[in-house]
Amino acid sequence: MSVLRIDSSIMGPNSHSSALADSAEAEYTAVRPGTTFVRRHLAAAPLPADAWAAAVLSGFAPEDQLTDEQRAARALAAELAGELRNAEAVILALPLYNWGVSQHVKTWMDLAIAGGEQGERLLDGKPAIVLTTRGGGYSKGTPREGWDHNTDFLRRIVGDVWGADLTLIELELTLAAVNPAMESLRDTAELMRKAAHEAAIEAGRALAQR
Repeated sequence: MSVLRIDSSIMGPNSHSSALADSAEAEYTAVRPGTTFVRRHLAAAPLPADAWAAAVLSGFAPEDQLTDEQRAARALAAELAGELRNAEAVILALPLYNWGVSQHVKTWMDLAIAGGEQGERLLDGKPAIVLTTRGGGYSKGTPREGWDHNTDFLRRIVGDVWGADLTLIELELTLAAVNPAMESLRDTAELMRKAAHEAAIEAGRALAQR
């Protein structure tokens, strides 16, 4: 069995979303040792920002008139779509940045869609764990309620467009430990962190047992 893991945090070893993915992966491999993981880190090795346009426009030109840039973009899009199509399960660590999906993740999604067939559900019926984190608080009644434009987008693409059997794990207040203005929220943030890791472990176990 192969599992596709995507990370996208700019925080490197301090990433909360990657830490949650580590918990899910560790539990998965404890149940299914020897599983092959295909990995991409979209922040550490960003995809070319102009590749999506080149890949899309290549579809409107005869094969013998494609530029080298268009051919490379088309091949990259097909590779990304193939990674999703060929995976039996996925673990996606996709934090919120500036109230929405990050540029790295959007580029990856756009290219993967361009690399598939028209309307193809690249994860049709396959299990997917999406782990998303937010530095502040966006829950009902908070000053930033309604500012999270990331989570619903992830549901739409991974669950609806790609057709995955989606498990979504969310973690808020990840900046409480380092932001003095959030000091009063640190105990709450720690409880949230522990609960999210427990959920990630449970999701990893359930994924492996399918």
